[in-house]
Amino acid sequence: MGGVGKTELALQYALRYQHNYPGGLCWLPVRGADIGTQLISFGRTELGLTIPDQLEFKEQVRYCWRNWPEGTALIVLDDVVDYQEISSYLPPAQPRFKVLITSRENPEPSIKHIDLDVLSSKVALELLRKLVGKERIDKELTEAEALCEWLGYLPLGLQLVGGYLALHPRLTIPKIQKRLEKQKLAAKALLDLKLGQIKPLLGVAAALELSWEDLKDCPEAQQLGCRLSLFGQAPFEWSLVESCVIETEDEDDWEEQQEELEELRDSFLVNRNLLQLSEQQTYRLHQLIREFFQTKLAQLPEADRYKQRFCQAMVAVAKEIPDTPTRDDITAVTPAIPHLKEAATVLTDWLRDEDLINPFVGLGRFYQGQGTYDQAKPWYEQCLNITRSHLGENHPDVATSLDNLGDIYYFQGRYDEAKPIYQQALEMRKQLLGHHHPDVATSLNNLAYLYHSMGRYDQAEPLIQQALEMYKQLLGHHHPNVATSLHKLGLLYNSIGRYDQAEPLIQQALEMRKQLLGNDHPKVATSLNNLGLLYKSTGRYDQAEPLYQQALEIAEQRLGSNHPDTVTYRENLERLRDDL
Repeated sequence: MGGVGKTELALQYALRYQHNYPGGLCWLPVRGADIGTQLISFGRTELGLTIPDQLEFKEQVRYCWRNWPEGTALIVLDDVVDYQEISSYLPPAQPRFKVLITSRENPEPSIKHIDLDVLSSKVALELLRKLVGKERIDKELTEAEALCEWLGYLPLGLQLVGGYLALHPRLTIPKIQKRLEKQKLAAKALLDLKLGQIKPLLGVAAALELSWEDLKDCPEAQQLGCRLSLFGQAPFEWSLVESCVIETEDEDDWEEQQEELEELRDSFLVNRNLLQLSEQQTYRLHQLIREFFQTKLAQLPEADRYKQRFCQAMVAVAKEIPDTPTRDDITAVTPAIPHLKEAATVLTDWLRDEDLINPFVGLGRFYQGQGTYDQAKPWYEQCLNITRSHLGENHPDVATSLDNLGDIYYFQGRYDEAKPIYQQALEMRKQLLGHHHPDVATSLNNLAYLYHSMGRYDQAEPLIQQALEMYKQLLGHHHPNVATSLHKLGLLYNSIGRYDQAEPLIQQALEMRKQLLGNDHPKVATSLNNLGLLYKSTGRYDQAEPLYQQALEIAEQRLGSNHPDTVTYRENLERLRDDL
């Protein structure tokens, strides 16, 4: 049952007994979040692990457990919805790993569990004293006992009502009891009868109705609470809220609205225990409070506009995820991922047509950039399905969705599955955009690189040349896409031993990338490495070594020591030195 204090009890235990866990304390909120991604991120940022990116996703998780610091460790998985969804991510059955799970659901018989009941009357009364003040409660002790009983001794209900009383020092307990009774009928509409335990939940719902009524003189605070319910059931950074709510472009107006928003947050929501602030300075709504605000949101005439604004803010987040994200990019965007998923699943109907693919593409890139192709694939598949259903079979975004899905198959080495998808995307783009368009050139490039990887060099060469000429004509001779085509053509010639033709192309691509992207860009490292490969192939070891070294230094700095590209560059350098 929600509101009984599961999370708070787990938190207090972890804080009180953390000295018993020299191996560390790891707290992972599960509802609405990817436990595996969180665990890998924790391993990298908190434990300092260098997790090899070339490992499959679940192997990266197992790497974390294998390389966990010595000593007993406490792993807290908060608000688990389905045990089967987390079972494969649990630590190995070793005595040093202690796992604490909180859940509304009944666990499997094999799991030792503690059923939390509501508070005893004595403890409930003591909680109310701490919230409101001992003298005030003892003065109306009989009424306070009746209030605790009416609230079903549920901690969340007591916390809400206690906070309400603390904000209204002249309000008597009989009066608040009367107000709660008045809200009882409205509260019943909020309950899901399948939950059971109606009496305590009814008390919480009535307390929430009372808090809502208390905000009536500040409708902006009511609206803010409703807008916060659009976020996923996961912590969110306040900057995300600002991007959803503040609409002005003027810097002074922005700062003024920012201050007003913070005042609404702190004075009306946090102060009334309606919004939780974590030690990490992120915010979160309790599940029951979130559901309450969602019910109220549905009644607001501005609901559609608020949902559209939320989606636009999430689209902006998705657009910030580059097609080849670095580790820093992944770390920066991770907190927003549960909320981006909310836009891609629950709020799809409020995405504008021109923005429809962006949340899915952003999520796909997020997982693809970590090498977790199995997790990226469903988002690209959903993207394809939803663009087809919303935009029709023949639309440029459908072609883009096909192309992205083809990329996943390509990176997984599933060339036979990637080929028809790439071909379909190419033909669709030709029909919709004409034969002379940058997106057509991109499809040509992708298909050519696929043929190259399959060893079908005769089919790859004319496609790359065609894409290169198209890019030059449409984008100019000095463009990153031109550099990519030059690079790919050079690699093709290198593969078939046409070194004299390969060298100037790879060199030209390298210089162009340095000028356009900067000397330390990962694609510059790729060009340096491949130029080194060419020099090694032609016996020029002394020229190859510094190029390998430069590529490795850039990759270690920008991608991390265990990124697949970094590992490749390191191995190339080691093999070269072995041959010297």
